[in-house]
Amino acid sequence: MPASTKLSVRDVVTVKLPAASAYLSVLRTATAGLAARLDFTLDEIEDLRIAVDEACAMLLAQAVPGTDLACEFELTGEAMRISVSVLTVDGVEPSRDTFAWTVLSSLAGEVDARVGSDDRVIVTLQKRRGAGGSQ
Repeated sequence: MPASTKLSVRDVVTVKLPAASAYLSVLRTATAGLAARLDFTLDEIEDLRIAVDEACAMLLAQAVPGTDLACEFELTGEAMRISVSVLTVDGVEPSRDTFAWTVLSSLAGEVDARVGSDDRVIVTLQKRRGAGGSQ
């Protein structure tokens, strides 16, 4: 296919696991492997691993016991967007005025949170390859 008519393919990986800290190592490993596919530097990969861990810790603190944590990784040529979500007991977004949010923002670059249906809270991170923590 000529470059001008080449279709872009959405490269997405979804992981669903129990909402318990014992399973976070699975997400850290998946994050590192997928970031390596995009040729992120070792420092960028480590930043993403820590950011995913921090986002999950925020969400697990308010997760409904016995539910699943869902994580979607969307890979583009130069960036990775990661959305972590869980059904919560109160449907409240994480506070953006905390040290944890500041750390998350510095590690991931772009960070957002929102409440979806049924009190599901979603934290979304996006990091671009070669960009510093803040974008």
